Amino acid sequence: MPEAWLRGAVPGIPLLLQPAAHALIQSAEDLKIYMENFREEYLWEKVAGRAAVGFHIQHMAGVIDRLFSYAAEKSLNSQQLEYLKKEGIPDPGLTSQMLVDTFENKVMQALAIFKSTTAETLMEPRYVGRKRLPSTVLGLYFHAAEHSQRHLGQLLVTVSVLKEKEEKRI
Repeated sequence: MPEAWLRGAVPGIPLLLQPAAHALIQSAEDLKIYMENFREEYLWEKVAGRAAVGFHIQHMAGVIDRLFSYAAEKSLNSQQLEYLKKEGIPDPGLTSQMLVDTFENKVMQALAIFKSTTAETLMEPRYVGRKRLPSTVLGLYFHAAEHSQRHLGQLLVTVSVLKEKEEKRI
């Protein structure tokens, strides 16, 4: 099957948001593939001092949640701030599948928001964080998509190294 961006327009998504929609869809699809046969015992293992697979998945979901809050002109709430603090902290109550499902749900929510977004609102100014750094609705949506892709690439490398480690064990 071709990558998401080669399958045509995502129905209901404004033209200017198609690249972001395609990137988020591709991230969700690739994440499922990369996590196939991934051993739970490696979820929080760091490779070469870099972030664990569990962190990357948590962070991808958290970034979408936070950036979409800013796009909606909302400050982060206490739940979001608590989630941010816990990103990357090993949690034996979380499984790979739970994290993947959370990310997929965030992607679905993002796509639903894209569908209700008008082209006119995309260039409206928005502000990020307590420092109120300047962006736009489009900037926030695009960054959520590209940031997911960036962490997915890092996750792929970490998963590959850990799977190879497992193969050498056997």
